[in-house]
Amino acid sequence: MSDEQLFEGDEPPHLEIPLADKVEAPVALPEDAEVVEGEVIEAREWWDDPGLPWRQKPTKKDFTCIGMISFVAIYSLVMLPLQPVILGLAPQISGALGYRLGMVGTGALASQGDTWWPLVLIIGSAMGMKFDWVYWWAGKLWGRGIIEVWSGKSERARRRNERAEKIARKYETVAIFISYLPIPIPVGVIYAVLGEAGTTLKKFLIVDYLSSVVFSGIYIYLGFCFGETVIGILEVYIQYMWYISIGLLVVIIAIAVINARKNAKAQSSDAQ
Repeated sequence: MSDEQLFEGDEPPHLEIPLADKVEAPVALPEDAEVVEGEVIEAREWWDDPGLPWRQKPTKKDFTCIGMISFVAIYSLVMLPLQPVILGLAPQISGALGYRLGMVGTGALASQGDTWWPLVLIIGSAMGMKFDWVYWWAGKLWGRGIIEVWSGKSERARRRNERAEKIARKYETVAIFISYLPIPIPVGVIYAVLGEAGTTLKKFLIVDYLSSVVFSGIYIYLGFCFGETVIGILEVYIQYMWYISIGLLVVIIAIAVINARKNAKAQSSDAQ
C-alpha cells in the first residue's frame, strides 16, 4: 500500500499535548508595576497622590497656586513673632498690615489726637484680605481636593472643615462676612468653596474688601472708645514685647521639631 493510499480519506494525524505541558507566553507588565500577593499593581504617577489636591497631571497654574499657598504659610510663620514688635513700636503700621490689635491700637491713638486712622483703615482693610484670593483660586482649580488635603487624616480637622463648607454653601458670599467674625473657623475652606461654586473673582474681592472695611472700622472704633485703657495696656505691652516675640519663636520651633519627629516616626512605621 502506497503512502497516498494510506492517508486517503483520513484526517492527517496530529499530536495531542497535555494541558500541563502547555506553556503560556509571559505577560508583559507595565513599567514600574509591582506584584503584591499575586496581583499586579500599576505604579502611580508622582502627581497621582492622595496628599496632593489635583486629580490630573498638574499644569503651570497648579504649580503656581500651590506655590502661593506655601508662600502664605511661610509669610504667616515669619510674621507671627514679628507682630508683637511691630505692634509695640508702631500700632499704625501693625494696623496698616491688617492686624486687628493694630487696628485697636490705632483707634486708641486716634482718641488722643492721632490722625492716621483713615489711611490705616483703607490700607489695613486691603492688607487684611491680601491672600484671600489664593484660597478662592485653589477652590476654583481643585474643588474639594484642597479641602481634603487640609483635612488630612485628622477627624477633628475634617469635621471643622465640613462645618465651614456647609456655611459657605448655605450662605454663599455672605459667608465671607461671617469669616471675619472673631470665631474659630477655617476661612480658607470658605473661600475655596466659593471658588469651586463659581463665584466670580470680581464679586469675591468686592464683598471681601467691604467686609474687611466694616470689621476694621469696628476695631478702630473700639480702640477709640477705650482709648486710655488701651494705651495703658500698650505701654505695659511695649515693656514685654521682645519677650513675647521670643516666646512665640520658641513655640514655632518646638512645634516644627515635634511635627518633624512625628512624620519621621510615621514614615518609619509605614516602611516596616
